[in-house]
Amino acid sequence: MELRQLRYFCAVAEEGNLTRAAEGLGLRSPSLSQQIRLLEKELGATLFERSAAGMAITAAGRALLPEARVALAAVDRGQRAVAAAAANPTLTIGVPAGVPGDLPARLTTAARHAGATIEFQDLPTESQLPLLRKGVLDAGIISLPIDAEDLTVSLVSEEPLGILMARTHHLAALPTIDWSALHDQHLLWFRRDLAPGYHDAVLHHCRRNGWEPELRITTARRPITVAALASDVDCVALRPERDSTADPNLTWRPLSTNPPKTLFALVFPRDTRHLALPQLAADLHP
Repeated sequence: MELRQLRYFCAVAEEGNLTRAAEGLGLRSPSLSQQIRLLEKELGATLFERSAAGMAITAAGRALLPEARVALAAVDRGQRAVAAAAANPTLTIGVPAGVPGDLPARLTTAARHAGATIEFQDLPTESQLPLLRKGVLDAGIISLPIDAEDLTVSLVSEEPLGILMARTHHLAALPTIDWSALHDQHLLWFRRDLAPGYHDAVLHHCRRNGWEPELRITTARRPITVAALASDVDCVALRPERDSTADPNLTWRPLSTNPPKTLFALVFPRDTRHLALPQLAADLHP
């Protein structure tokens, strides 16, 4: 049974006349008659008594009519709900630790302008990628670089990294930090599995500039980072300048040359059904 056959049946029942029903549906009378007979054959019941005076609905037809109307109304409601959701979608977007503080707000504003709302999920970069490919996430804020030829990757944030350290650290007396001054410093860093591309890229950048630090692994949680730096005179962190406000006991200095960068991108499937996402990417591109 096809939905169109139920629509045709209801039209004939309401008109009581095949010709008028066909005109209202934009069909030829023979085509409409054929569809009604096919529906009767499938149901195994005669729905109309045909006569020169018109089409008189039978007891079987009267039993079907209210159910057909309910079914068609439910389909119409479903279509309207889908259309409304498509016009005003809720986008599920992953966000890792360490993103600029204003980025979620910028995303929310851009989404509102695009007619969408956002539901954020707190997820590290590496956890987001399989969820994007499975369709669990609509998009993600991802720390670059990543291997994602099957995904759209659009840069939304770019910041140079500098040296975050305790205010009592001997390097805090300098206005800028040379790479050579870091040779005896440990680096407070994060677990590779959280964002392997970014992890490896920054450490490679350090080695190319003559610093191969011993790593001290910590969580991304700010209080632990603050405590670790404040208690260790031989340890620094590579962070953007915005992190200098994390605690009054910490300070930040720029690297004098060739600083590494932290890059975040809006990432989503190339075949996304959400038209708002390409617009968000364009609006947020730095």
